Amino acid sequence: MSLEVIQIPCLKDNYGYLIHDAVTGLTASVDTPDPDAILDQLKNRGWRLTHIFNTHHHWDHAGGNLDLKAKTGCRVVGAEIDQQRIPGIDHCVREGEQVLFGDHRFIVHETPGHTLGHIAYHFIDQHLAFVGDTLFSLGCGRLFEGSPDQMWTSLRKMMQWPDQTLIYCAHEYTEANARFAMTIEPDNPDLQKRYEDVKRLREEGRATIPTTIALEKKTNPFLRADSLSIQSRLNMKGAPLKEVFARIRQLKDDF
Repeated sequence: MSLEVIQIPCLKDNYGYLIHDAVTGLTASVDTPDPDAILDQLKNRGWRLTHIFNTHHHWDHAGGNLDLKAKTGCRVVGAEIDQQRIPGIDHCVREGEQVLFGDHRFIVHETPGHTLGHIAYHFIDQHLAFVGDTLFSLGCGRLFEGSPDQMWTSLRKMMQWPDQTLIYCAHEYTEANARFAMTIEPDNPDLQKRYEDVKRLREEGRATIPTTIALEKKTNPFLRADSLSIQSRLNMKGAPLKEVFARIRQLKDDF
């Protein structure tokens, strides 16, 4: 039986997620941006929170850990490398670790760049992944702690996932990211179509998440450092891909 994923819009532009395994009754919250919104969703569905899966330590991802843990008795899972910064952590995980969640298994991927201790949760059998602030729809996270090299390595890791993998990121940034992407690769027909689709979805008040690895590889400039069109536009034809990526990230920071 498939996992059920509930997407919770909260704060200004965050998404929280609940993952529910109907067979075992296990329910996890991916990050804790708004404890009250998460508790409301749990109550409405009659679910009991058993786990928190933290992607990183920022307040809008781990700030509700202690409140939810106190009210539900759930266990907090987070990166071993970041255990001093994850409130209430019970289970430390590292790169390549496989963890059972009911009848399902996820693999932990260390994805530094946005923060040094960032991780992603990849449910291989379900073809879905929770990537926090590493990969966004048409974007990637700002480099608050890590280097461009680290982020490029993290993104390349995700690009190896199966094309059908659903990507659940933590913010609704797609429309702004699309405007930037059009300045980087305006002649990309896949991006042109997606830009119109994104505008329509947001005008209708609908989410643009989840996305897929396949769609991101076709349209997300941060995954397209090998595009000759992008390299030419940046006067970086033939440059190392990590340097092209770094330039794109710099341009987005100044956009």
